[in-house]
Amino acid sequence: MKIEDNPVWNSLPVPAILLDPEDSIVAINASAEGFLNTSSKTIYGTKVWEKVMIDSPLENAFQRARETSSPLFVNDVDVGTGDRAPLHCNLQIAPMADAPGYMLFLISPRELAGRLTLDHTVKSAARSAIGMAEMLAHEIKNPLAGITGAAQLLSMNLSKDDRELTDLIVGETRRIVKLLEQVEQFGNLTLPDLRPVNIHDVLDRARRSALLGFGAHMKIVEDYDPSLPLALADPDQLLQVVLNLLKNASEAAGKEGGTIRLHTFFEHSFRLRRSDGKGKALPLQIEIIDDGPGLPPDIADEIFDPFVSGKENGTGLGLALVSKIISDHGGWISVTSVPGKTVFRLSLPMDKARKTSKTKES
Repeated sequence: MKIEDNPVWNSLPVPAILLDPEDSIVAINASAEGFLNTSSKTIYGTKVWEKVMIDSPLENAFQRARETSSPLFVNDVDVGTGDRAPLHCNLQIAPMADAPGYMLFLISPRELAGRLTLDHTVKSAARSAIGMAEMLAHEIKNPLAGITGAAQLLSMNLSKDDRELTDLIVGETRRIVKLLEQVEQFGNLTLPDLRPVNIHDVLDRARRSALLGFGAHMKIVEDYDPSLPLALADPDQLLQVVLNLLKNASEAAGKEGGTIRLHTFFEHSFRLRRSDGKGKALPLQIEIIDDGPGLPPDIADEIFDPFVSGKENGTGLGLALVSKIISDHGGWISVTSVPGKTVFRLSLPMDKARKTSKTKES
């Protein structure tokens, strides 16, 4: 029986690749098809190093493992495919016992597990911090209203030069009130109203709104898979997420503008396994890709944490709110960024009740 006909082969939860003695790919399992974004028939005969790109030289160690018929374990390497951003992975390579020269290549992405563990450990502390921030926001807003009113009354009897000072007081208090409102919004624990949603309708609403406002200087390109099934989401909250990401990309581009690409696709092998061992399929993928300067390297790993911002006057709550909304949907958000290309990726569950979706009407 061929290995691809073995039910165990396609049941493996990680990408698995079978190589012949010449390092050509002879079989991949279902998880590897999703990871490599290709089919087993298409990739057959391709040299593995042409499709699997690793940031560490492995060819010599790989050859020694083949010659000595011993396993090889490689941890903490970035693995890319040329079609997607690299993922932090562990690799397990072992010779096939009944096929001399043939090697089994397993790829175990670590990025999701690492961030899930981190999220779990800080969740209680984050709730406490948010609760304290909400209480302070409520208490501070009341006296600020009085300060604003008093400054406005004082300005009525002042000269033009002196009114500049009261105008400054009014402007700064309003800015602080706006920040406090964002803090209160971040602490809003209202659960999303999940229902069947055509994500292309949401993306189209966000695109039109952006082009009429903050993104008027940008070019926004649609790159949709029209066959995507419906998502299970709250359309208003999802719209808020996309608008926030579009606004960030538009502001990062500056006055000279740039290009944002809205890309959707289906990845059947994408599953999120939580700390309790339960797995959830998140096959619907939305990527928001811009050609701006990229995220500052010193905050890239904490960009979804509250009060972390790369903007000069940023509050650090926008992306934290985005992450919270996607988490409340049972979804996943990730980002990869280098100068000239930043990709925010949203992974969402499919509406199981309806397997088909209407294509976006023009």
